[in-house]
Amino acid sequence: MNADSHIQSRALEYALVILFLITLPLVNPWVRGDGVGYYAYARAPLIEHSLDFTHDYQAANQSFREGRFDTLGQPKPSFRTRTGHLENHFTVGPAILWSPFLLLAHGGVLLARLLGFSVPANGFSVPYRYAMAFGTALYGLLGLLLSFRLACRYIRPLWSFLATITIWWASSLSVYMYLNPSWSHAHSAFIVALFLFYWDSTRESRTLPQWLLLGLIVGLMLNVYYPNLMVVSILVLEAVEQYVQAFRSRPAASSTSTQLLTRHLLFGLVVGLTLLPTFITRWIVYGGPFETGYLPIRNFLWSSPMFLKVLFSSNHGLFSWTPLLAIACLGLILAAIRIPRIGVPLLVASIAFYLFITFYPDWAGISSFGNRFFVSLTAMFIFGLAMALDRFAAMFASSRTAVVVSSGTLACFVLWNLGMMYQWGMHLIPARGPISFRQAAYNQFMVVPREMGGHLRSYLLRRSDLMQQIEQRDLEQLKNGAQP
Repeated sequence: MNADSHIQSRALEYALVILFLITLPLVNPWVRGDGVGYYAYARAPLIEHSLDFTHDYQAANQSFREGRFDTLGQPKPSFRTRTGHLENHFTVGPAILWSPFLLLAHGGVLLARLLGFSVPANGFSVPYRYAMAFGTALYGLLGLLLSFRLACRYIRPLWSFLATITIWWASSLSVYMYLNPSWSHAHSAFIVALFLFYWDSTRESRTLPQWLLLGLIVGLMLNVYYPNLMVVSILVLEAVEQYVQAFRSRPAASSTSTQLLTRHLLFGLVVGLTLLPTFITRWIVYGGPFETGYLPIRNFLWSSPMFLKVLFSSNHGLFSWTPLLAIACLGLILAAIRIPRIGVPLLVASIAFYLFITFYPDWAGISSFGNRFFVSLTAMFIFGLAMALDRFAAMFASSRTAVVVSSGTLACFVLWNLGMMYQWGMHLIPARGPISFRQAAYNQFMVVPREMGGHLRSYLLRRSDLMQQIEQRDLEQLKNGAQP
């Protein structure tokens, strides 16, 4: 990157930060659904100094609570594990990332109580929830900044910037960065972006300390979200290439391969040590370090993978719900052809992740905006879209024309996605199961423009009442036969 590009990229980074600050009022301090389980791994140890999730589940939204508690408000025996704990299969990584924010909130609450204020120090009150939600949004921003920087190393800053903003607002990321911050997906987007950025920064001559730090990042990436194991295929691809080169460079092959093996073993050791929070919590809750609480691998869809449905189904298909990502994936293919040193690893990791989801029994994500699993690949999508924009711009004689046409097209994707987010959030379309795209298209043009402004004001000014209305609509859809 030359000096002018470096200056431009820094200015565009400031623009991303300013946009983030403008959108901070959208942050929703809501612990709901899967987020109850994720947040419980932070709140219960902080407040109750244990992994007893009873109070977390009792305070949960009704649709989450009903299946786990009887009419007397006591946990159902079927939701007790063999160790006597309440079942909580959600990962511990988000709790690790939230911990600095929640510790600050807890210290502030305790100080406020000493000064005579009556704010509850229970982990559920406003300071804790806002700390959690702000932390999630901040991790989302850091993931975007890292993704932007990675793209700028290979693609012009302007296209990287447009790609970053568009993926931010025309994919599922914004839902889990702002509206459902207690879920794990924004954290996953951040940690995968950090892994990719650091991997690319060090791969030419990675020292032993850098290998150890990379192991720490990978361990945290797996603590946050288990399917991120597929992203580690980048390191497998790198290792194969390194060992092949080592054995070809005789007579130094033996020493080179031994050094590589030593560093890989130490890397693996650090990954294992970093995963101790997962192993320990699984042991306490389930009675074994490798008991995840999820469906066992033997029950995956090995004989009937959902290759096309994951992409095109009305039941949260990746491309059918967030069509911009189809262009981003085409851009990844272009990157693999034009810049194979970075494009091939990114494409291989994306394909590996996609294949994993096609075999996963709950491939649609149950209650999901789009296919939420793929939020982890935000950095790949930004890179792919930046590459696609760069190649598209080459078709125009004038750079200004290319920017105008590209920006207008991308704005259409953003507006479509914002309309879908509104429909999904207000339950104009089902949160679970397949939707009617005919109905969704009708709503986009006839309902969303008429109603969105009023609900946006309610979201900003009377959010608690609006959240209660949304929860009630969700319960009604569940009782009327929506897929659980």
